[in-house]
Amino acid sequence: MSRIGRLPVVVPSGVDVTINGRQVYVKRPKGELSVEVSEPIEVQQADGVITVTRPGDEGELRALHGLSRSLIANMVIGVTEGYRKTMEIVGVGYRVQARGQDLEFALGFSHPVPVHAPDGITFTVETPTRFVVEGIDKQQVGEVAANIRKLRKPDPYKGKGVRYQGEQIRRKVGKAGK
Repeated sequence: MSRIGRLPVVVPSGVDVTINGRQVYVKRPKGELSVEVSEPIEVQQADGVITVTRPGDEGELRALHGLSRSLIANMVIGVTEGYRKTMEIVGVGYRVQARGQDLEFALGFSHPVPVHAPDGITFTVETPTRFVVEGIDKQQVGEVAANIRKLRKPDPYKGKGVRYQGEQIRRKVGKAGK
């Protein structure tokens, strides 16, 4: 049996989980998320615990089993605690400013780079070189953070750019002088 898929998902009090055929809805005051479970995987809820089962033991079924359980667990965590990614900006003159709900970056280009907050995502600027991406959907938080990182990837020679907090950048030596 899948080591991840066999673990039950404990539903905290105050979280409303509804299973309607293949759709699983998770609701709380922070928001509502839903996912459609793949065809052979079964989802049951009893006594505040969600269990995910599979009919056979083929490789593809085992993979879908663990995936389905992880998606449901991430939704429960998302509506209770939420997800956040802290990002840093390294470089002389590189900074970020909050413009209402959106962000505006100065990343060494001739123009400022605006980033609009999609629905369900909030930005918090802690310092001019550190900001936080927050939301209830783990995938959306990670995707928005990755797209912001893509604006100016960390340079392997000087280390300048946008990076996740605590991310280690492998530095290259550069040219050797004669």
